[in-house]
Amino acid sequence: MDRGTEDKLARKGRHIGLVIAVTMVLWLGMTLFIGPALGLPGRYALLFDLAALAGFVYAGINIVQLWRLRQDSQR
Repeated sequence: MDRGTEDKLARKGRHIGLVIAVTMVLWLGMTLFIGPALGLPGRYALLFDLAALAGFVYAGINIVQLWRLRQDSQR
């Protein structure tokens, strides 16, 4: 595996980790602290849950893409 491919895989892995971490922090912050502090109704919690789910689905798709890139680069 050449250096360019390794850098590409590492960059994609860092991106996935950052997406997961930021999604989790924002989701917990909005549903546990910021939403209740602003007095938002409970239905907004569902909106935050769906937004977090979208972030996790995006990360999952990217994890599969990363896995396939690693499999192709090892051949």
